[in-house]
Amino acid sequence: MLKIHRFKFQSIKIVQRGLTLIELLIVIAIIGVLAAIAIPGYQDYTEKVRVAQAISDISSLAVKIEAHWQDARAYPSSLADVDASGMLDPWDNTYRYLNLSHPSSTGPARKDRNLVPLNSDFDLYSIGKNGTSTPPISTAQSADDILRANDGRFLDLAAKY
Repeated sequence: MLKIHRFKFQSIKIVQRGLTLIELLIVIAIIGVLAAIAIPGYQDYTEKVRVAQAISDISSLAVKIEAHWQDARAYPSSLADVDASGMLDPWDNTYRYLNLSHPSSTGPARKDRNLVPLNSDFDLYSIGKNGTSTPPISTAQSADDILRANDGRFLDLAAKY
């Protein structure tokens, strides 16, 4: 006798795993929002670090200049006299120095909004992020300068003076 085998066809479930286009767009949107929040915060942080570095550099240069005065009883004519010529600030600009006690000093002294000189001994500053500056620090061009004022009693952004 012939046996007939009966085959049972079982339904096979195919499970697809992955992201749909909408899910992928949602993930990309979330990443974009997080980047939009994080990038400005990071840029602000790096700018604060650069300002702090410039303040530290100006402070150490002022110490060298004062040491030169102690030795020679005269302020140096340039930063080269204290082995700091060509020293760059965090924005790759050279630090600016002006000996105010020497009669042949070249360049105008830095001044506040009332046009009163900031220092009586020497000016030492960085022209800051924008790379431009004017002698009166109350202008917009000078707001980002990092400067020494009040004969060394102030050392910070010109906008805070």
